[in-house]
Amino acid sequence: MKLKRDFYDRDARIVGEDLIGKILVRRYDNTLIKARIVETEAYIGAIDKASHGYGGKITPRTKIMYGPPGYAYVYFIYGMYYCLNFVTEKEGTCSAVLIRAADPVFNEEEMALNRYNKPLSQLTGYQRKNLSNGPGKLCRALRITTKDNGADLTGDEIYVEDDGFRDFRTQRSKRINIDYAEEARDFLWRYTIQYN
Repeated sequence: MKLKRDFYDRDARIVGEDLIGKILVRRYDNTLIKARIVETEAYIGAIDKASHGYGGKITPRTKIMYGPPGYAYVYFIYGMYYCLNFVTEKEGTCSAVLIRAADPVFNEEEMALNRYNKPLSQLTGYQRKNLSNGPGKLCRALRITTKDNGADLTGDEIYVEDDGFRDFRTQRSKRINIDYAEEARDFLWRYTIQYN
């Protein structure tokens, strides 16, 4: 069942945790890929120095985070990686959830071609393990770029399904790669799956 907009119209921390175990669906060019979300991070502009919108900062890049919930916020970092985020909470509130990692569920072959430009059968064990276990890797495997910025998560190109899978626990921990964010470094806003 595809998640509706009201799922995203909540605190980013709740959405971030509730996304764990759900299915991220990607459609393009008559291609379908599915991957189970296994790691997310929440970002809340009003109180979070790690957020791109901290302190009410609105730029051409961040304005989508202030928009209505249930849209994709895709940005480019380090001149090489795309990152997929889901905008949360009501319009005018700056918050989003970064999708950090997902496990292949359907069409891993296409993910391998997107990520490594070679078929799944030619991947090493290390490459398979690293197929989509980071935000930049995930976007490459699902062919997500800034062209997808603003995509409606209730539409047909990028969305999330709940397939009823519940055989896991969710672990909370500190977010990573945000040492600049002072006290926000210590917020337990990173959510990872722990399979039972």
